[in-house]
Amino acid sequence: MLAIGLSALAAGIVLAVLGVASPRTMRRRLAAKVAALEAYGRTTVSSGPEDQATDGLPPLLARLRAVATVLSPSTVTTSLARRLDVAGNPASWTVEKVLAAKGLGLFATAAVGLLLGLSSPVSALGFAGLGGLAGFFLPDLLLYNTGGKRQAVIRKELPDTLDMLTVCVEAGLGFDAAVAQVGHETKGPLAAEFLRMLHETQLGQSRVETLRALADRTTVAELRAFASALVQAAELGVPTGRVLREQAKEMRVKQRQLAEEKAQKLPVKILFPLMFCIFPALFVVVLGPAAISMFQSFQ
Repeated sequence: MLAIGLSALAAGIVLAVLGVASPRTMRRRLAAKVAALEAYGRTTVSSGPEDQATDGLPPLLARLRAVATVLSPSTVTTSLARRLDVAGNPASWTVEKVLAAKGLGLFATAAVGLLLGLSSPVSALGFAGLGGLAGFFLPDLLLYNTGGKRQAVIRKELPDTLDMLTVCVEAGLGFDAAVAQVGHETKGPLAAEFLRMLHETQLGQSRVETLRALADRTTVAELRAFASALVQAAELGVPTGRVLREQAKEMRVKQRQLAEEKAQKLPVKILFPLMFCIFPALFVVVLGPAAISMFQSFQ
């Protein structure tokens, strides 16, 4: 019985090996894998921004997002994604949520305007239209304001960060190691951008691609020029330390020129507050007693 059992087990193993190794079985398995990959590709393609827009949104907000999408240009998804990149992709801010906020602002402010203009139909329609327009573009304004403040901070931090990056590279660190050092030792949006560029490089992208992506995520002309210079240096084989040194010097010069430009604009900016706020009060204090005395003398 033991011999019969061992013989049956050996025969089963041989048949299993032959079945696995047979060309027909291999073809069937390969066909199944190809079909699974094709099904996954179709799912990925079909689940674009329009199909995934309702993910994570309640039904009401999903409908408001659909209304905002219909009322917006066809490139609204791309433009909002770029604005979110410029703003640093704030926590819990997505393209779908911004569109939902636009739709919610449209109806909410239109209802408020309608209530304010109940005295007459014309005023009700006017207030509702103006309120709906303001509420629809309010999320865009907030997003633009957030991005502008962040880019101003990046412009302010850029010279010091480039000096630190230059010192690290000239001290013997590689460019990626220097970027990591600067990103971990400093705080702020520029450090976050450098760390994101480093993570993209670690995920397999080339340095040229990450630098171009960095330039696309910012509106600061100095940072875009810095990224372009590093891209050209990488393509032409120029030493990175030399490029960083020249870019740091140029950033210092531009920072000084920007400070001088702001100083030259200051007299013009202070002129109107001086004329309409300070001069009238000064005239009242200086000429007021004289005017009172003249008025009393003519009585």
